[in-house]
Amino acid sequence: MISADFSAILPEVVLVVYAMAALIGAVYTGKDELTGTLTWATVGVFVAIAAWIGLSAPGDVMAFGGMFNDDAFSRFGKVTVLLSAAAVLAMSQDYMARRGLARFEFPLLVAFAVAGMMVMVSAGDLMSLYMGLELQSLSLYVVASLRRDSVKSTEAGLKYFVLGALSSGLLLYGASLTYGFTGTTLFAGIIETIQGGHVSIGLLFGLVFMITGLAFKVSAVPFHMWTPDVYEGSPTPVTAFFATAPKVAAMGLFARLVHDAFGAAVSDWSQVVALIAALSMFVGAIAAIGQRNIKRLMAYSSIAHMGFALVGLASGTQAGVQAMLIYMAVYVTMNVGTFAFILSMERDGAPVTDIDSLNLYSKQAPVKALAMLVLLFSLAGVPPMLGFFAKYGVLLAAVNADMVLLAVAGAIASVIGAFYYLRIVYYMYFGTETDPLDSRMVPAQWLLLMASALVMVLGVVNLMGVEGAAAAAAEILVR
Repeated sequence: MISADFSAILPEVVLVVYAMAALIGAVYTGKDELTGTLTWATVGVFVAIAAWIGLSAPGDVMAFGGMFNDDAFSRFGKVTVLLSAAAVLAMSQDYMARRGLARFEFPLLVAFAVAGMMVMVSAGDLMSLYMGLELQSLSLYVVASLRRDSVKSTEAGLKYFVLGALSSGLLLYGASLTYGFTGTTLFAGIIETIQGGHVSIGLLFGLVFMITGLAFKVSAVPFHMWTPDVYEGSPTPVTAFFATAPKVAAMGLFARLVHDAFGAAVSDWSQVVALIAALSMFVGAIAAIGQRNIKRLMAYSSIAHMGFALVGLASGTQAGVQAMLIYMAVYVTMNVGTFAFILSMERDGAPVTDIDSLNLYSKQAPVKALAMLVLLFSLAGVPPMLGFFAKYGVLLAAVNADMVLLAVAGAIASVIGAFYYLRIVYYMYFGTETDPLDSRMVPAQWLLLMASALVMVLGVVNLMGVEGAAAAAAEILVR
């Protein structure tokens, strides 16, 4: 039994052992001199483990008495998290080195955070849920304030820590209420205590507190207040990481909780999730209109996109979970490409984040501008880009679940949100001439920008195989 349990969690063990060994090795040798080597080694480890998990034999294993799940859903989440983290590290190495931020701790903290995310998407128990969540969160608190000599970066780390601790407290309180009213922390045990498709008042309070805690993690309204300041204050590579892998892990954990533990009482939580989704879509779409800093704009964009992902979850159906998984995979791909572009925005070697600096950028770098245009159109949900079909999927799931008003709200919010994406396109192609940006772009950033743009165009044909994996994952989750 111990052997079977260990084999289920082996990828996580390998990643943690690598991170600890690399940490000890770096401390006792060259420290920051090894940052470049450690970064690329971590990228290689992420890709290798993703391939290992993705090519492993299909199956559904419950380890440690049901506390840890190794199934199609967890494998989908883990592969997405690992590949997005690898992409962010690869495109960040040059930026960190030239800004004096190339510290050996960065790739290793990312590795520990990713290990926590992998536990999150496999959680089958309230305790394993919290262990994974805190391993991720503690690592992210540190990388947010990585630029120690910057007041903004320190402020970002402090805000993230304080509000993250608050959200963890709310989640823990909800978990304690759930345990008190069910007598178990296992998701399988919780769902067995639900009678007649409805939960008791006490258990409902526990569920609401846990949903609140997770809404903080996915930066959903009204628990989003930390997102713009943390995105702006953190170093741009850290912002890119925040906008990708942690969102996938938190949405995966959200789906795990509401379906595996409370799937027998969909009517009790779907309306709460639907309200959060609607608020997130509109606040993200409207608040981003006034932003001139592209990192703050992407923060509000992230809030809106999490609202759309939650629309799929709110439907409470297998089709909704499948649409949510596809949406998150497409969202991560779009963000990787967009942040590869943002990382290259420099003038005289200094980073630039003002969207006005992109005026007539198409004349300076037409290929990069075209790739960014494709990504912005996809983020806005303009057909025939892949982002349009991702939004269509979650809205269709809502319609099929008799949530027509939520789908209509999503369509309206998407139209409003298109303004600030298309404004950047307008600046790049029709703006007034300004001081040009540097044309320098490292190969990793260029490749990821172009690859992401191509996926948004070519992925329309067959979603690059993601659709089949998402269908299998959703089937496992919604039993």
